[in-house]
Amino acid sequence: MRAEAQQYIDRIDAALALLRQSLDWDRALRRLDELNARVEDPTLWDNAKQAQDVMRERTRLDSAIGATRAIEGEKTDTAELIEMAEAEGDESMVDEAVAALKALADRADEDKIKALLAGEADSYDTYLEIHAGAGGTESQDWAEMLSRMYRRWAERRGYKVELVDYQAGDQAGIKSATFLFKGENAYGYAKTESGVHRLVRISPYDSSARRHTSFSSVWVYPVIDDDIDIEVKESDLKIDTYRASGAGGQHVNTTDSAVRITHVPSGIIVASQNDRSQHKNRATAMNMLKARLYEAELRRREEAASSDYQAKTEIGWGHQIRSYVLQPYQLVKDLRTGVTSTSPDDVLDGALDPFMAAALSQKVTGEKVDVEDVD
Repeated sequence: MRAEAQQYIDRIDAALALLRQSLDWDRALRRLDELNARVEDPTLWDNAKQAQDVMRERTRLDSAIGATRAIEGEKTDTAELIEMAEAEGDESMVDEAVAALKALADRADEDKIKALLAGEADSYDTYLEIHAGAGGTESQDWAEMLSRMYRRWAERRGYKVELVDYQAGDQAGIKSATFLFKGENAYGYAKTESGVHRLVRISPYDSSARRHTSFSSVWVYPVIDDDIDIEVKESDLKIDTYRASGAGGQHVNTTDSAVRITHVPSGIIVASQNDRSQHKNRATAMNMLKARLYEAELRRREEAASSDYQAKTEIGWGHQIRSYVLQPYQLVKDLRTGVTSTSPDDVLDGALDPFMAAALSQKVTGEKVDVEDVD
């Protein structure tokens, strides 16, 4: 068999293995049998909400199991067709079958990602915060570069992007920014970006043209719906108001309409200045706080399943999840999965899906990769 065909088969096998693992295959089959039996019970619809939940779970499992079996069957049939065509010397048939394998491998990769986005909050909209690290203008400029990268990524996926909070830098860039991304699986994809991001480049702000290293942090948390009840005591809150600011003088108010809320027990701080109404900004900030508390609970559950899971930490050396080197060579390297790109311009223009897919896969497999950072 051609090496190219074998590579596609290996890709399909890897995707199928991950699909089965993420579904917990044997358990999923038993659960589908149980759900099918419940659907046959005429008393199920006595409770409409319960019935809808059962039907939704049954549809999801049936679709995932069916898609996995279909890919496996098509892979076997196509591989057999290639072997038969090679034995008969029919090169045109081999070419067609190899092309079919490639399409099947692409489909398997897509289904793999869908299966990986089966977490409790993965389908939700998401907030994404960016904070510049120590280093003044250098880090603040890097934070602004990251904000553009994530806006471009969201636009590529067709998400709606809203700026919730913005703190301009002292001379250039930003001190912090908070975005709201609205779209299918926004949190599921973006959650893999939480952590410290490191930039290495020759600084445009250094007259000696020396190489500088800058750090900024990214924090991602889901927008929660009204069905999720998060209790927040008023006595646990410290609420401040201040004047809104914006890049180039935009969104600037003459009244203290911006709101910052500190949740004293957890130390979580959220802010909103997107609206001219202080009342609306306070409501937005409260929703953000509840989302952060919900995300913290999700993270605690992950930590219970994986004790060495790394959460938000100091913005500096040794804590980064990804390095972006612009000079003297060009390389972006993820330090969790080992995924690299030799085109930083594309990555900074929003080409983040390969990094996110690898990080999602790693969460399912638990596989740790020994990755050295770049200089």
